[in-house]
Amino acid sequence: MIGMSRRGLIGAGLAAGAVGVAGAAGAASPKGPFFRGNNLSVGLQLYTLGADLAADLDGMLGQVAKIGYRTVETAGYVGRTPQQLRAAFDKAGLSCTSAHVPATAAAGQPSWANIDQVIADAKVIGFAHVVLPMFEVPKRIASVHIEGESTADSRERMVRSLTVDDWKGTADLLNAKGKALKAAGLTAGYHNHNIEFAPVGGTTGLEILLKGTDPALVSFEMDVGWVVAAGHDPFALLKTHAGRFKQMHVKDVKATTKTNFAFRQDPTEVGSGIIDWKKLLPAAYAEGVRGFFVEQEPPFERPRIEAAKLCFDYLNAVVA
Repeated sequence: MIGMSRRGLIGAGLAAGAVGVAGAAGAASPKGPFFRGNNLSVGLQLYTLGADLAADLDGMLGQVAKIGYRTVETAGYVGRTPQQLRAAFDKAGLSCTSAHVPATAAAGQPSWANIDQVIADAKVIGFAHVVLPMFEVPKRIASVHIEGESTADSRERMVRSLTVDDWKGTADLLNAKGKALKAAGLTAGYHNHNIEFAPVGGTTGLEILLKGTDPALVSFEMDVGWVVAAGHDPFALLKTHAGRFKQMHVKDVKATTKTNFAFRQDPTEVGSGIIDWKKLLPAAYAEGVRGFFVEQEPPFERPRIEAAKLCFDYLNAVVA
């Protein structure tokens, strides 16, 4: 797959799948507004707003709602308490349905290491889905700091250092905490970057996570932009692992994005990149995806809130 051009890969995969999607059970109705036709919301992953969100929480959330978003997903609490976040969401008329929670965090911050706190926070804020945003970084890697090493070089070193056992450890974490979350009426998920597609021990990190987690306890949130940055076809991934992906980061990339496994891509607003959303959205729906969140990576060519509006306007009008 990696040997194909990215544009050819995505076009071929989605075109081949479109025939099956049209007749699949639960697939979106053809030639109608995708989101409205399926009674779905276009959500926003708040990471998209960066530091602007923390600087003016009420103001930014008000603009998000004015654009037309009704659901959001958190990436941390931007220096607020769960109570303050809930009040801000309520004021803006937004529902927080999903939260990204790291494996470990500073004292007092939510993490999978303190799942009881996460459960308590969920009851206040209102989210039902708890997503591990990336693998658990082994201490032997996290503790290494090389003088003068660039961020890019550090990420490359991380990729090379991860082992099969490291990925199995993350799968074990998801299973163990997934049980506690399920008992509390919540669901557990894992969000991919492109590092999960790097070869390791004759397989990949993503395959280890998919095979090593209990489908009754753990689902996955596909980040389409990172799948493509890794040189893979999101449609093929959905079909191969039918039913495992329940949420999606709707993220687009430019054709200049080069295949890599170290957190690099050339981002752009949804609808202005190389991904055919008119085919991918119904394909994802047919395979069980119900939570869709716009997310865009830096660098931005315009103010972040303007980028979020462009993404929403495109998706809200998509006929699929």
